[in-house]
Amino acid sequence: MYIYDAIDQRLVDERVAQYRDQTRRFLAGELTEEEFKHLRLRNGLYIQRYAPMLRVAIPYGELASRQLRKLAHVARTYDRGYGHFSTRQNLQLNWPRLEDVPEILAELATVQMHAIQTSGNCVRNITTDHYAGIAPDEIVDPRIYCEILRQWSTFHPEFSYLPRKFKIAFNGAQMDRAAVRFHDIGLRAVRADDGAVGFRVLVGGGMGRTPILAPVIREFLPWQHLLTYVAAILRVYNRYGRRDNIWKARIKILVKDLTPERFRDEVEAEWVHLKDGPETLTIEELERVSTRFTQAAYERLPASDPGFEWQRQTNVAFARWVERNVAPHRMPGYAAVTLSLKKTGTPPGDATADQMDAVADLADRYSFGELRVTHEQNLLLPNVRQRDLYEVWGEARALGLATPNLGLLTNIISCPGGDFCSLANAKSIPVAEAIQRRFDDLDYLHDIGELDLNISGCMNSCGHHHAGHIGILGVDKQGAEFYQVSIGGNQGDDASIGKVIGPSVAQDEIPDVIEKLVKTYIERRDSEHERFIETVRRIGLEPFKEAIYGNPHQDSASSARQLAVA
Repeated sequence: MYIYDAIDQRLVDERVAQYRDQTRRFLAGELTEEEFKHLRLRNGLYIQRYAPMLRVAIPYGELASRQLRKLAHVARTYDRGYGHFSTRQNLQLNWPRLEDVPEILAELATVQMHAIQTSGNCVRNITTDHYAGIAPDEIVDPRIYCEILRQWSTFHPEFSYLPRKFKIAFNGAQMDRAAVRFHDIGLRAVRADDGAVGFRVLVGGGMGRTPILAPVIREFLPWQHLLTYVAAILRVYNRYGRRDNIWKARIKILVKDLTPERFRDEVEAEWVHLKDGPETLTIEELERVSTRFTQAAYERLPASDPGFEWQRQTNVAFARWVERNVAPHRMPGYAAVTLSLKKTGTPPGDATADQMDAVADLADRYSFGELRVTHEQNLLLPNVRQRDLYEVWGEARALGLATPNLGLLTNIISCPGGDFCSLANAKSIPVAEAIQRRFDDLDYLHDIGELDLNISGCMNSCGHHHAGHIGILGVDKQGAEFYQVSIGGNQGDDASIGKVIGPSVAQDEIPDVIEKLVKTYIERRDSEHERFIETVRRIGLEPFKEAIYGNPHQDSASSARQLAVA
């Protein structure tokens, strides 16, 4: 966990006082709606369909147990007793009163939390692999660099009013678990032939109305130049990015219009003025930030615990949970445990205040008081001893947080949709629940195998539907809620954007559509080991289209024969 220094705390406290006065002036009529809008957005406050929504920052998804307890207290005191963990590793409160927000921010500041830059045309919360610092395949711990970027970009005078919102993802491991190709800037740690650490830089990815996979603009950037090179990218974006059209203002449109090659040349030319300047990173700066992170007091343990192995071999339900929700750890005798927020009947990503308190207790007893928020909208205990896994499983089951569905169809990623968001064309939560209920049989889920399903209520793609093996997008059809289905999306090392399979369908048809897609996959896969995404890539979209909509050519031929007979 990163622990604030005096400067961090002063910055957050001053922002709370500033926003308290801004809210007072607005409520007194001294600020107009338009004047206040930009101020509240900079403090994470949106006005949604029915009430304000406050987005609380959880930098790179890392939480201490005391912070989670504070979030539980805030949800219970100022909201309706729950919160929603988002795909950007933040927490959203859907029902706070506008006049209470300064008090909420003041409470958050007491545990080193805030809502700064969780909205607005600035650098948003920087995300990373939720296994950061514990992954066996890690090249560097990305949290150090994420924190450096966070400090550098917060209130940066040159980059506080970009043409549009800006999202950065950092991956420090050999496997991409941060979806770097879907971000405005994606940074992947790599090692040169001589062992030197650097980053592969990708720019211009994103979802929304124009989904694009970010191209690589630099294969190797020495770590010392992280800030100067990112500054060069943002300067080029500030200079050429459109401000006259919100739909064409993202950096992905600029990179596409200029071409990646010309954009790279512009960045390199700008970097000439910044390279080796004052913002060049040093070993001393890395050490300064590194020392602000607490270190887990790991024990020396055997690589495999006999009691754990015996429980896994004799308890089928426990073994299934371990297979799906427990990940390897770089330290022998430890593991990372995902606590699922995807129990059937629960909106994906939602946690009650009581659950948050209970998870904080679990973190204190089993994970050195530390936990993570994943971009799949689950919670993670990153440092659990193998010998404690059976107890953790039992307690998680009692809390409704042990559904063994990580990587399976019902581990649905979803935005809050039309139940809350004023931008949404359709609801997401009822669709997710209907699918969860249709596929509630765990044996069937495991037979299907790995399958990512993502749902967005509108084209802003907060549910990342473009990256789902199956993606569902809410659309408005003459005032009615309909849903467009795509298949073939994927995040990670072999990222791809899903393709729409046909006309949109009504809400009550969605479970049947998903079942037909799954049935087609099972019938056409070449073995039980071939994943859904692999089958789609091998056989194409047509068999799936036919399963949903029939064969139009066959229908035409049949009609022609009937006419001929007549």
